[in-house]
Amino acid sequence: MRNLFSVFTIIFLLGSGYIFAQNEGVQIGSSITPRLQSAGGYYDYSDPQAVNIKVAVWGWVRYPGKYVIPAYSNVNDLLSYAGGPTDAAHLQDLKLIRTSKDSTQKIIDIKYQDVLVDNNITSFPKAPLLQPGDVLIVSGEPRLYFNNYLSITLSVVSTLISIATFVYLIVKK
Repeated sequence: MRNLFSVFTIIFLLGSGYIFAQNEGVQIGSSITPRLQSAGGYYDYSDPQAVNIKVAVWGWVRYPGKYVIPAYSNVNDLLSYAGGPTDAAHLQDLKLIRTSKDSTQKIIDIKYQDVLVDNNITSFPKAPLLQPGDVLIVSGEPRLYFNNYLSITLSVVSTLISIATFVYLIVKK
């Protein structure tokens, strides 16, 4: 029984080290990416020779957060600045929330799903230009991959092993 416990302990330690390990190459505040400050979700892509505006991207993009971008940017540009949509994003349900000067809010629906399945370039929707204070919401839902299933499995197995070990030690006494 002791050998079996040792084997499960080694498997758990090796598996959890793989799942919860920190990336070596990631360094917050690195001088390599001065324009991309991912620690706080604030990104500066401003153009020094143009008027710049502040907008935000929420949801299923690679880098959600607040952006300072040139005023001539459109939704496509903002999606590109944000690293593009993740594979869990629903491109048929993009929403642009725009606050007008009289403080009323308007929701603009943008649907890119048709472009992905149709090869007709003339059907590409015209991307609206962004205005100061716009918020682009990219909806989506989480997807589980092998490492997610492995993490969940290891958590359940390690809990069961702990309970079995506890019961074994209680019964043995």
